[in-house]
Amino acid sequence: MATTPTLQNRAARRAGILFLVMLVISVLLMAFSSNAAVRDVQNGVGFAFRPIQGALDSAASGLASIGTAISEIDRLRTDNEGLRAENDRLDAENARLAETRRENELLTGLLQLRAGFDYKTAAAAVIARESSEFRRTITLDKGIDAGIKVGDVVVASGGALAGRVTAVGPESAMVVLLTDGQSTVIGQLPSAATGEVEGHLANTLPMTQIDSSATVALGDEVVTAGIELGSGVRSPFPKGLIIGQVIDVKRDANDVVQTAFLQPAADLDRLEYVLVILDYEGGLPPIDQQPVDCGQDGTLPQGEEPCLVSPAPSAKPSANPSVSPKP
Repeated sequence: MATTPTLQNRAARRAGILFLVMLVISVLLMAFSSNAAVRDVQNGVGFAFRPIQGALDSAASGLASIGTAISEIDRLRTDNEGLRAENDRLDAENARLAETRRENELLTGLLQLRAGFDYKTAAAAVIARESSEFRRTITLDKGIDAGIKVGDVVVASGGALAGRVTAVGPESAMVVLLTDGQSTVIGQLPSAATGEVEGHLANTLPMTQIDSSATVALGDEVVTAGIELGSGVRSPFPKGLIIGQVIDVKRDANDVVQTAFLQPAADLDRLEYVLVILDYEGGLPPIDQQPVDCGQDGTLPQGEEPCLVSPAPSAKPSANPSVSPKP
């Protein structure tokens, strides 16, 4: 138990000695630091190590700059990816809006056309098309349920004739276009001369059987003639629908007719929306209502509609000679 105070005294003495040594060293350093020679040595050492210190500072600054640049590049790459995605989204949105605006313009044109018609119409969209070397047809998204029937006339934007309905179902209808090889319509020039506009798959429509004395000029607009004959016979197409524009004329001095070539008024291979005329009654009337005698009342121009021949009644002898006919 007597050794404990001795150990404590020794520790206290050691601490005191260490404190005195540190104090002496501090005093000596303060004394030496005020010495000119010591200051010169310090300045020399500092001068000698200054390039190394500068290099170390530059290296540290360069490393810091590289780290900052890498971080900035990574941030810019992230921002660029975000901007690219936003740009793609805006491009898609602009394309969608442009398509919507284009469709609205088409539909607005059809609505304006409908307002100028005296006929009841139904707007329909083209859902299929056939553009082979033999046929030019389209399929509409409306049919019997919308009042469409076989023979109805189909019109494109601007009042351009597109074709006629040839087959119809509850919710669809097939239309033979003006450019189909089986299509024929009677066209009328500004001079009132008429001719047969025949379907042609090359999208250039020949207008034949034009009187050679008629004036045909390039740029003339040809419309449906809408010819009406006696006994209620009318052209299958209403009068005044635009067929196309004359782009060439073929004349033969020795021929009594001439041929014009038309550019269709509508791009029939790219139709998207059309109007179907529902209440125009063209062609021949029913046989039991208004028979037509071709020899007396005339005929429609060849190709548009055949003339109906009404058979002449014939006198037949009575099956029973004893029975006299009633007066």
